[in-house]
Amino acid sequence: MRSKLNYLIGVSLKRKIKTKWFMAANILLAVAIIAVINIDSIINFFGGDFNEKTNVYIVDKTDYSYSLFEQQLIAANKALYGEASELYYELTKSDKSVDELKEMIKTNDEESDSIILEFTSSLTSPLEVTMITKDYLDYMDTGVLNTALNNTKVSLALMNSSISAEELEQIYSEVPINRIYLSDNKNSEEENMSMIMTTVFPILILPIFMLTIFLVQMVGAEVNDEKTTRGMEIIISNVSPKTHFFSKIIAANLFVLIQGVLLVLFAAIGLWIRKMLGGSSITGGIGAEVTGMLDVFMSSNIGKSLVYIVPLAIILIVFTFIAYGALAAILASMTTNTEDFQQLQTPIMIISLVGYYLSIMAGVFEGATFIKVLSYVPFISAILSPSLLVLGQIGVVDVIISIVLIILTNYILIKYGLRIYKVGILNYSSKDLWKKMFKALKN
Repeated sequence: MRSKLNYLIGVSLKRKIKTKWFMAANILLAVAIIAVINIDSIINFFGGDFNEKTNVYIVDKTDYSYSLFEQQLIAANKALYGEASELYYELTKSDKSVDELKEMIKTNDEESDSIILEFTSSLTSPLEVTMITKDYLDYMDTGVLNTALNNTKVSLALMNSSISAEELEQIYSEVPINRIYLSDNKNSEEENMSMIMTTVFPILILPIFMLTIFLVQMVGAEVNDEKTTRGMEIIISNVSPKTHFFSKIIAANLFVLIQGVLLVLFAAIGLWIRKMLGGSSITGGIGAEVTGMLDVFMSSNIGKSLVYIVPLAIILIVFTFIAYGALAAILASMTTNTEDFQQLQTPIMIISLVGYYLSIMAGVFEGATFIKVLSYVPFISAILSPSLLVLGQIGVVDVIISIVLIILTNYILIKYGLRIYKVGILNYSSKDLWKKMFKALKN
């Protein structure tokens, strides 16, 4: 039996791996992953530059606003993008007139993204600004510049109110916050963990969602292909339905494992290429922000708990993949063609999609009983439970319960699903199909 099982597993893997479709799909995946990781270098190659600073030309007719604006622009940039962010503006106090700067921006393509700020004052306002650009400003530029300009106006108003330099410094100094948590298990390092996980988790669980789709499609396509070509009769005459059933599940999971390793390999190649090209952080200090978030994550209690979070997540994912494979094989055996299987697999895709979106929005449901209950539900627990565990909404015991439930689900699918599979794989008529399936379950 073992030799026949190994043979069927090998045949299934070869049918998927040694195909032009598999090669083409992975070439496209490799190109896409590597391109996304090196998107800034690609844009630089075609004439763009993520790290090119925007020129801001200032015509200061007040003779005192430029230095204050420079300070406030740096402060606004740090407030919006973090302390480690770099200022992506090149400030210049211009001696040219506004009309000369306008002509320069109109005629010089290299200056087309430049910004002109004319500072004036009036009896009613210490600072009035005229902002001139060739095209529209994006949302980020507008936010930073408006914040800096408003703060500059406030600074000028305070200075005109005869407030001393010491008092002005006290006004603009950061508020010292003494943070106190009434819960013993809370700390400042993990307060923003929900935001971090909302950013990181969708990226981490997307491959799991994709691999689930690959697994279901592989099992269904193979079983229906063998039934359509009547090859199933030849196979079942040489091996038992049980052996055939397990071969499909094992082969599908091995295929998913291989595909997962390839995805990791593509990402590693992309990072290596980025390092060779000397890729830097993307605009707005995102690179520094990501690095800072990772530092906070690894230094927190959650980062230290990865030693048991990762193994539990892997175990849960493996058993969930087995369950998806078994369910897909059972449903495929009940159908007579690929079109019918496509309809039956729709609920599987919906369940998987629900789990994906719930894991993304897990931080929103903090303290809700229903999200904790859903983390136990087989098929979606693989991506929902680890995210809730990282956020501290469930404990290790809850994840172990999820593992026990998915193991129990596998047992039920294999024990009772195998009865359906034995009847379904040699059934080529959809007439009274459900009646036959229930009869097989009873027997």
